[in-house]
Amino acid sequence: MELNELFYQHYWWFLISLLGALLVFLLFVQGGQSLLATMGKTEIEKSMMINSLGRKWEFTFTTLVVFGGAFFASFPLFYSTSFGGAYWLWMAILFSFIIQAVSYEYRSKSGNFLGKKTYDAFLLINGVVGPVLLGIAVGTFFTGADFVVNKGNLTTAGSPVISSWTNDWHGLEALLDVRNLLLGFTVFFLARTQGALYFMNNINDNDIFEKSRKQVLLNSIIFVLLFLSFVTATLLADGYEIGASGAIYERPYKYFYNFVEMPWVAVLFLAGVVLVLYAIIRSIFGQHFTRGIWFSGIGTILVVLSLFFIAGYNHTPYYPSAVDMPSSLTIYNSSSSLFTLQTMSVVSLLIPFVLAYIFYVWRAMDKKPITEQEMKSDEHKY
Repeated sequence: MELNELFYQHYWWFLISLLGALLVFLLFVQGGQSLLATMGKTEIEKSMMINSLGRKWEFTFTTLVVFGGAFFASFPLFYSTSFGGAYWLWMAILFSFIIQAVSYEYRSKSGNFLGKKTYDAFLLINGVVGPVLLGIAVGTFFTGADFVVNKGNLTTAGSPVISSWTNDWHGLEALLDVRNLLLGFTVFFLARTQGALYFMNNINDNDIFEKSRKQVLLNSIIFVLLFLSFVTATLLADGYEIGASGAIYERPYKYFYNFVEMPWVAVLFLAGVVLVLYAIIRSIFGQHFTRGIWFSGIGTILVVLSLFFIAGYNHTPYYPSAVDMPSSLTIYNSSSSLFTLQTMSVVSLLIPFVLAYIFYVWRAMDKKPITEQEMKSDEHKY
């Protein structure tokens, strides 16, 4: 493909998709937090679990920030439309991550006047609210949102507002859509499943290992049922398509045809599903299998990548307007200028080095599994 504006628009949607996929994988931290009250029956068990997650929570938080920043830089019209219009939804998401950061920072600090139980409650809130609302927000890529875009308003003196929201709920209306809820709770139970898989890999304790296996079984059953429901509903739903003239029209079974017309995406999707199912089944029935988080993590990344691809590629508006079809956002009408995309693409070449550094730090942190003895002797604990 020629290195023109079209190439860079597709390239940056790939990067956005990759960041979104990594974020969903890293939500195992939130999933683990939601399991603390269920699995952490003793203070030492809870301490091992929190310290296991505490070594990784910054990866999730940083990826969320980079995800939003990349959207702002590459597709600024989406940023101003969604973050500026559906602000109650995004504020709730950000608030849940802020109290998570505060909890890990101050939970075990001397002079903590709120007490550990308060910060544990904050971690639980983030563990539930974060994945569910992020799933609901991404669900609007398929179900649409109530906004209108008029680029002609740029020339309006005193009110150069391009996009406007058409209801007073400002994003909270997304909670009333069944498909959005399906995806939200799919992400939540996936995060809980992967949180348990992560504990099996990262904590050297027989009791926690057995409790984690039970949680993998319970949460994966619910996850699979929700996932199948969301995928079925999405493939049977109508979607929008960009015609040859640039006009946007409705197309029945749009996302199903995206898989058909982009078979390589369907292969990625199916490969990801197989890897996740393999991780779940092997972890449930394998007596000493601890690597499920890696198979599940890679599978999750492939599945989420595929969902982002069918949401934005193949002439598909990735942010449909439910009230004004022509206002729907595409990777073509919402991107930055060619110069901006080119300049940022040079910076993006550093991403492989950043990922390599993260991999190195991760391995250094997990060189030895967390043990009960470590929690009793280590001075730095969350």
